[in-house]
Amino acid sequence: MTTTTAKTKTTNQEIADDVAFGVQRDETTWQPRSDHDLAIERIDDALDLIAEANAIASDAIPVTRYDVTVIVPVYNEIRTIEQVIKRIEKVMPPATEIIIVDDGSTDGTAEYLQTMPYRAGCQVICRRANHGKGSAVRLAIRHSRGKVVAIQDADLEYDPADLLRVIWPILDGDADAIYGSRYIDGWDDSSLVHRFGNWVLTSISNLMTGLRLTDMETCHKAFDGDMLRSLELKECRFGFEPEITAKIAADHWEIYEVPTGYQARTYQEGKKIGIKDAFSALACMWRYRKG
Repeated sequence: MTTTTAKTKTTNQEIADDVAFGVQRDETTWQPRSDHDLAIERIDDALDLIAEANAIASDAIPVTRYDVTVIVPVYNEIRTIEQVIKRIEKVMPPATEIIIVDDGSTDGTAEYLQTMPYRAGCQVICRRANHGKGSAVRLAIRHSRGKVVAIQDADLEYDPADLLRVIWPILDGDADAIYGSRYIDGWDDSSLVHRFGNWVLTSISNLMTGLRLTDMETCHKAFDGDMLRSLELKECRFGFEPEITAKIAADHWEIYEVPTGYQARTYQEGKKIGIKDAFSALACMWRYRKG
C-alpha cells in the first residue's frame, strides 16, 4: 500500500512537470524545452494578441462584449455634451461602450452628435421627437453589451469620475446594483425644496420596497448588464427611477449605495425635473410596489 501511494504521487508530479513545460511526455524523446524556445513562444503569443487588438481597433473583428456600457440620455445639452463624452472616455476602463441617445433635442445637440468624429465603441442614436429620459434609457439598454450598465446624465451635475465608484463593486461581483448617493458624504444644495422633495420620494420608495436607500432619485446607477436587460421596463420619463428601484427590490437583487458628487444647477441653467414629475414618481411607486 505504501509503495502504491508513493508511485501515485510520483506520477502526479510527472504530469504536473509535463504541463509546466507545455509538452506531451514521451519517455523515449521527451526533454525540457530550452529557455530560447520558451522565449520564442512568448513572443509569438504576444504578437498574436497585438494582431487581434489591432483587428478589433480597426473594426475587422467586431467587439460583442464590453466590461462597461455607459448610457448617456441627452436632451438639449449642447453646452455640456462634448465635455461629458471626453470625461467618460478619460476616466472609464478601456473596454467601455458609450451609448448616447439624443431624445429629440432642438438646440443643436443632435446636429453636433451626428457630425462629431468617429469614436470606437461609441453609439449615437438620435430621435426626431422627445419621449423622455426613461424611454431613452430603455432604448439604450436594448442596444447595450456591457457586463455592467451604468447611467450618466449629460448636464455635468454628476462627474463621470464618480461613476467609477458605482461600477466597480459590480465588476468585482460584490453586488447586482449600485446607487451613487448624494447624501452619504453630504450634498451642497441651496434649494431646500429640492432636497426635501428627494427625501420624501426616497422615504416613500423605501416604505414600498423595503429598501433603506438614502437617494433613490440619483442619476448615478449601475446594474449587472444581463439582469438589467432581463427586466421589462415601461416608464418614459423620470418615473424610470422608482420603477427600476421597485423591480430590482422585488427580484431581490443585491443593491448597495456608494458616495457620489453632485453640482446642482438651476432651472435657468437647464434643469428639467419638476413638480409634475414628483407626482408621477409617487404614482409609479404605487403602480410598481410589487415589482
